[in-house]
Amino acid sequence: MVTAAEADSADLARTLRRLHERVLSGDPGRAPRSVISESWRRSLAARVDPDRHEAPLVYGRSELVEVRRAHPLAAVLPVLRETLVSVADDAQHLMLVTDAEGSVLWCEGASAVRSSAERVQLAEGAGWSEEAIGTNAMGTALAVGRSVTVHSAEHLVRTYHGWTCAASPVRDPDTGTVLGVVDVSGPLATAHPTIAALVSAAARLAEGQLQVRAAARDEQLRSRNMRHLLGLRGEPGALLSPTGRVLAADPHGVLGARVDLEGATDRVLLDDGREALLEPLAEGYLLRMPKSCAAPRTPVLSLSFLGGSSPTAVLNGRDVPLTLRHAELLTALVLRPSGLTAEQLALQLYGERGNPTTVRAELHRLRAQLGAGVLHTRPYRLQADVQADFLTVRRALRRGEARAAATAYRGALLPRSEAPVVRAEREDLVGAVRRAVLARADAEAVWAFAQTDQCADDVEVLDRLVELVPRADPRHGIATARLLRALEDD
Repeated sequence: MVTAAEADSADLARTLRRLHERVLSGDPGRAPRSVISESWRRSLAARVDPDRHEAPLVYGRSELVEVRRAHPLAAVLPVLRETLVSVADDAQHLMLVTDAEGSVLWCEGASAVRSSAERVQLAEGAGWSEEAIGTNAMGTALAVGRSVTVHSAEHLVRTYHGWTCAASPVRDPDTGTVLGVVDVSGPLATAHPTIAALVSAAARLAEGQLQVRAAARDEQLRSRNMRHLLGLRGEPGALLSPTGRVLAADPHGVLGARVDLEGATDRVLLDDGREALLEPLAEGYLLRMPKSCAAPRTPVLSLSFLGGSSPTAVLNGRDVPLTLRHAELLTALVLRPSGLTAEQLALQLYGERGNPTTVRAELHRLRAQLGAGVLHTRPYRLQADVQADFLTVRRALRRGEARAAATAYRGALLPRSEAPVVRAEREDLVGAVRRAVLARADAEAVWAFAQTDQCADDVEVLDRLVELVPRADPRHGIATARLLRALEDD
């Protein structure tokens, strides 16, 4: 007897198959949900054939043993098994764990389901990145950096239309990088709506276990190496983990939570611009900060992003060449001074199609332009006195100074940008200035706002301007003419 849930699942699968065929045949009608649509786009761009039959084999059996032994997720496999394998068995599903490239390192569950899965290369050693086999929960979760469920014909490759899968990334609690994904996959007939939530919870439990293990390693490193810090005899310094986390510092609070070791050799540039000496230990590093090394003044970063001209940046009086993408990154960072991860920036700049890897590459180039002392990492944030024209407008609005806001507002924020974070701020900013100038009987404020391109045919603004400017003022005639043209074009 077919249950109601099975009937609903079958109906959904048929609907998705029809949608899959329409989209791939070029039908411009309804698209799948955005995370799937964007994944199909990436997969097709990587030349994945929807009629391809199986994922590629990345690791042979003998190679897999060594790869598993060295992988950090091996340490949390027991908690994943305890949380998921019994549930997967009951649901006739499999638990799979991949590395950061999407290669399946472990596949566990009912033998009958494993046999069926192995026939389509849903097996240990196979590569399940989007580039390798198209849209699937494991590969797509890695691509977007968050939990993903892929059901039936949401898989790009037709071979997997009889399967449903839910995956969630597991991140290194130290660096925030994705170590791999945990996934539960199975036949459509046994799909259950709670699986996705369970997979996500298991991934968080695994991260918690990794955090506990990292804390234990930190304590061991401190106890074994504290003598090196004490040996500095009053010279400022710190013990660092291999990844740059500050485990102990003297004096306390002399450093933040982390020192960026990217590209460092025997010297490292600190967040405040000072240079320190870096000495490798058997575990981690000893950081020496000479007393004579005085901290420089806070960098001053001036940004001009409003209006139709190209965005400009000036750092301590020096012009910094900017691409539009770098201006978008700076906008996002200015609006979130506490910092953003690469995944958060990818979402703010590209939406759901964002790729954190692409963002990291852009941030690396921007950091080379600004310097390590200005753009910090983990999370990415600006350490500077930022003087941005759009912030000037915001401050004037908060003070209720409509004229100052309208004068500072020279036009749309990065008008050529389609980044979601810029579009949202652009719309909020023009809306706030417009409301402020219309609410006050200040002809100068309305006149200043009316000079922007966005007000060329704004009937309400122009009508308010005609009302406020005295007839004897030459601007009255200009405003009247503009209002008549706007009414004619309306």
